[in-house]
Amino acid sequence: MTTDKKVLVTGGAGYVGSHACKALAKAGYAPIVYDNFVHGHHWAVRYGDLEYGDILDRARLDEVMAKHTPEAVLHFAAFAYVGESVGDPSKYYRTNVAGTENLLQAMRDYDVGKIVFSSSCAVYGNPERLPITEDMPKNPINPYGVSKLIVERMLVDFHAAHGLNWVALRYFNAAGCDPDGEIGEIHSPETHIIALALDVASGRRDKLIVFGTDYDTPDGSCIRDYVHVSDLADAHIKALHALDNGMESRAFNLGTGRGFSVLDIIASVERVTGRPVPYEVGARREGDPAILISDAHDARTILGWTPAITELDDIVRTAWRWHDRVNSGRRRVDRYRVGSV
Repeated sequence: MTTDKKVLVTGGAGYVGSHACKALAKAGYAPIVYDNFVHGHHWAVRYGDLEYGDILDRARLDEVMAKHTPEAVLHFAAFAYVGESVGDPSKYYRTNVAGTENLLQAMRDYDVGKIVFSSSCAVYGNPERLPITEDMPKNPINPYGVSKLIVERMLVDFHAAHGLNWVALRYFNAAGCDPDGEIGEIHSPETHIIALALDVASGRRDKLIVFGTDYDTPDGSCIRDYVHVSDLADAHIKALHALDNGMESRAFNLGTGRGFSVLDIIASVERVTGRPVPYEVGARREGDPAILISDAHDARTILGWTPAITELDDIVRTAWRWHDRVNSGRRRVDRYRVGSV
């Protein structure tokens, strides 16, 4: 498709970024993937042009901006392992914060006036009440969450100084894979519980160790709000449209408003695959809140965003279809410890 509606997608070869590129192409945009392939995958670049590059490389960003003259940016490029951020905070502040500063400067200099930023519910830390609304205090408890909150503040300041229009989308737990089976989720290391439970069901891992079943929840395990990755992608398109229509810059939560526990996930994987998922109960993981559930009312009413895949078994089924197809030949991995990520 020939179109002048070019959108630069940093991290577009990653999990959520690749799904967003598919949604962009379907909506009539021309995605330009910008990725360094530290965690991205070449097979995930299917829906637009590819430009190899790092957001820390300002000269390369300038080259790509000058070549493509995008009308907007979707910004996914970041490191996103919470535990790693605690042990190596400089890595997260350098890439997630300084890299984003490079990107925003390039946007300013090449007159790119719109950005949709991949933020996180990690900006809230341990919430004071549930469900979590956008106006609640932001008290991140790890460098990853802090890096996302700093970028949100940068967006506010670039708007004030340079007129940059922005939306920050605070994801809850991204889950599932493209319902068409074209793209999906492969992380190294893998930390998402659905993918890990599918590894156990398929025999690639012996068992899961669940971090705590003594929380104040119905079954004692942590509860999280799982939102399908294709629904996240759709929210980015709706955010672009809203900015085009003059919406004021702001942040939105993205979640279903429903919570499922770690043991719910295991039971769903067993139902969908027809295979057992052995697990052991371990000690709590420090810093894990018992429950994190979103209030995405504003995204629904202002963006017109309605998640389409909300039943847990349906989310798991899309992940299993992808997992079963691409992982059959991958080597088996013994025992992996997993909590509620």
